[in-house]
Amino acid sequence: MSYYKPLEYIVPAEEDGFMLRTILQKRLMISRKLLSRLKMTEQGITVNGERKYIDIKVKAGDQVAVRMVEETSDDILPQPIPLDIVYEDEELLVLNKPAGRIVHPTHGHYTETLANGVVYYWQQKGANYRFRPIHRLDQETSGTLAIAKNPYVHQQISEQMQAHELKKEYVALVHGCLSSDEGTVDAPIDRDPEQPHVRIVTESGYRAVTHYRVERRFREATLVRLWLETGRTHQIRVHMKHLGHPLIGDKMYGLTTLDDVPPDHGMARHALHAVTLGLTHPIRKEWMEFHAPLPDDMQQCIEQLLDH
Repeated sequence: MSYYKPLEYIVPAEEDGFMLRTILQKRLMISRKLLSRLKMTEQGITVNGERKYIDIKVKAGDQVAVRMVEETSDDILPQPIPLDIVYEDEELLVLNKPAGRIVHPTHGHYTETLANGVVYYWQQKGANYRFRPIHRLDQETSGTLAIAKNPYVHQQISEQMQAHELKKEYVALVHGCLSSDEGTVDAPIDRDPEQPHVRIVTESGYRAVTHYRVERRFREATLVRLWLETGRTHQIRVHMKHLGHPLIGDKMYGLTTLDDVPPDHGMARHALHAVTLGLTHPIRKEWMEFHAPLPDDMQQCIEQLLDH
């Protein structure tokens, strides 16, 4: 059985006599779900190289090690798809996702996804990882996307996201000129009962908070930078529509009255890009930020707006 590089912890003097369970859950911050899996693994939990039950007491200087079994995504077909790699180490892969690329295979889309390309890339390197995206981006949204290489890293960053500790920064081009230089949209979102795949602002919805700041104003549009406090589906697109400034190129949340539909200035998709992703690396315990430059289609859109 092959394992990933172990997580290790040396018990300090002040923790002499602690339960091994406490070390695993309070120091290594291993979730109950992952702990259950490790207990069933031959070399999942060891102290000084020997497999141990988690209800024993440890001593100062003991070396606690946790090992996760290597995994693969056997249900995803490997395909040679170009990847724009922003950052990679033994635990984490960060990509600049292109617009138009679906992240994970879904019904009717089993190939040509980002996952197909990543699995192929790992296979060519002789590495065994399961495709575990930390978060998702809409098919038409471009930008930074983090993928965990083992269940512990996925758990740790997912918890950061749930605690609103991840920095998720976007840039968007919206129709019209926002009157305020900055602001916050605090408006609950839920499914449209008449169109379940569409989201709407509704009092009975789930809390959704988006912060924004104007980067540049054009005669017919505005370039805005946005931060998410929550992560509802289509949140930015729904909130910008709610403000009366839908994203340029947004076919689902754009203006619907034909006489009112403004030009899309060359954008074939909604003009939204995940420009920055910040997180605390689960192993290094360092704050890291990853950036993806504005894609060509949004740059060209800006040039068109400058000509108007």
